[in-house]
Amino acid sequence: MLASRLCGVLRPGSGLLRSATSNKSSSTIVRLYAQDARGSFSRQAARRRTLKEQVMEPASGRAISAGQGALAGAAVLGLGGLAYYGLGLSNEMGAVEKQMMWPQYVKDRIRDTYMYFGGSILATAGTAAAIFRSPAAMNIVMRQGWVALGVTLAAMIGSGMVARSVPYQAAPSAKQAAWLLHCAVIGAVIAPICLLGGPILTRAAWYTAGMVGGLSTTAVCAPSDKFLNWGGPLAMGLGVVFCASLGSMFLPPTTALGSGLYSVAMYGGLILFGAFLLYDTQKIIYKAERHPVGYGAPPFDPVNASISIYMDTINIFIRIASILASGGNRRR
Repeated sequence: MLASRLCGVLRPGSGLLRSATSNKSSSTIVRLYAQDARGSFSRQAARRRTLKEQVMEPASGRAISAGQGALAGAAVLGLGGLAYYGLGLSNEMGAVEKQMMWPQYVKDRIRDTYMYFGGSILATAGTAAAIFRSPAAMNIVMRQGWVALGVTLAAMIGSGMVARSVPYQAAPSAKQAAWLLHCAVIGAVIAPICLLGGPILTRAAWYTAGMVGGLSTTAVCAPSDKFLNWGGPLAMGLGVVFCASLGSMFLPPTTALGSGLYSVAMYGGLILFGAFLLYDTQKIIYKAERHPVGYGAPPFDPVNASISIYMDTINIFIRIASILASGGNRRR
């Protein structure tokens, strides 16, 4: 009798079984609605990420890869231009062909310009090495903060303006003293780069020499005014690279925005100053050919002419050394 009652209770039409089934289905529906609510909330939270969260999220490496790709493309264009103009495939005459017709004073002007350029490199390297060997001097030049940044910019810009403003006279004169002071200031600013070590700096120096030599040869072999119309775009690019360099001082390259700023400052800056070297080299030749000569004419200023290619070379060297020190940013 007990068995028959138990079987009757558990029949499909019984109330107990219906109650258990309905409770199970209702709990399943509740769980489904809860999961849907959680999924909707998470999707809305992902869509509502703040700008700060998007900017400070970990870097994906796309910005660095884009910078390396742009640099590789610029290198290919540079080698192509060197081969094209170096082999004389252009229909226009370059400075190499025109030098046979130059008067002696034009040759002397260009020679003096590159002598001052070489002297600038030596004076800067000597100053940086001397400061690196002095702990007290290194403590001064390695200070951080807005005040140190302002003093550094003021010293570089001020010494450069003084060196350019003094009228040129044959050495020794105030012009050469102002020029050496400017080189010493630049050497003090870049002295902390010596912490990267001798092997990296030696490689960077060789790479810089190869890049400067190749681009200078391209500019000399190209038609005389080929790169002289680049002044406006280069000035705008310089503003972009300068702002990116300032931003990268405060945002680490491990973040999304910091990685993009680092790529613009390093790889974009390397491309920019390579283009500046083409422009400034042809500008030196242009001024040497057209500067007035004769009684009453001001003397040609090789110091001012050399400062432009000198600063291009310094910026190229700093960026190459930084890229080598980071290993091409393989740590991303």
